[in-house]
Amino acid sequence: MQLVIGRIGKPHGVRGEVTVEVRTDEPEARFAPGTVLRTEPGATPPPARNTVLRTEPGATPPPATDEPGVPFRVPAELTIEEARFHQGRVLIAFDGIPDRNTAEALRGTLLVVDSADVAPPEDPEEFHDHQLVGLAVVTPAGERLGEVARIDHAPSSDLLVLRRPEGRTALIPFVRAIVPEVDLAGGRVVVDPPAGLLDL
Repeated sequence: MQLVIGRIGKPHGVRGEVTVEVRTDEPEARFAPGTVLRTEPGATPPPARNTVLRTEPGATPPPATDEPGVPFRVPAELTIEEARFHQGRVLIAFDGIPDRNTAEALRGTLLVVDSADVAPPEDPEEFHDHQLVGLAVVTPAGERLGEVARIDHAPSSDLLVLRRPEGRTALIPFVRAIVPEVDLAGGRVVVDPPAGLLDL
């Protein structure tokens, strides 16, 4: 399973650096120089003057130009040349991305790692998102409430997005008072919601 750890944003400066929207709890480890990350096309389309094509792992993309119709190939893998934190953002320079035009063509690209390459957390009360998604959600009495669709990372706490059997969703704060048990081996999360929580 591929895990999204970041999304490339706008270019920073003229030397090919990009901003990265971080989607990992370990940005220093994930975005260390020399790290090779796989790419997935993002939701934001590239600039109209470029045609974005994928290349095979290890292939170097041709340089971007200002000429209409000249293709730029978003590589299947990007190698981090340099990463730094600046005003609360991560700025990354990738090998083979020499200028602002080329960096602009990467905008919206998702950076992913394989879940098999991610070590389990040392704390038994800590979980990676991919470990929770798809688990059955049940009450302490065993009544099935639905399944975990995704995890939303809110400022105050993480939220389990519960997909109800009838198709609605509900947000459940991922705190011990409401989620007393996570049973990965049993494929379930026990939730003891306060009255009305699932009706919001």
